[in-house]
Amino acid sequence: MKKKEPRKSDRKERAEQPHGAGDERLSPIAVRASRLRRIEAMHLQEIEDNPLSPEQVAMFEMFEREAWSHERCRAYIRDRALELAGK
Repeated sequence: MKKKEPRKSDRKERAEQPHGAGDERLSPIAVRASRLRRIEAMHLQEIEDNPLSPEQVAMFEMFEREAWSHERCRAYIRDRALELAGK
């Protein structure tokens, strides 16, 4: 049986929930793919003389270790940016 795609409104509501609410975890294969993309992106950032800070690397490693969904990662980064902008 084919799994139904969530409607756009459902995805938006889920993205507006606090991180962790209603999120699924990534599969081990998806985590490995995300890690490979991160390593490649980090390399490109270094080539452009704009490497990630140790805090940024630690944050992305946490996402991988905890197998956070992409939506949860984006919500975390957005919330953190808003928090820092408010200081």
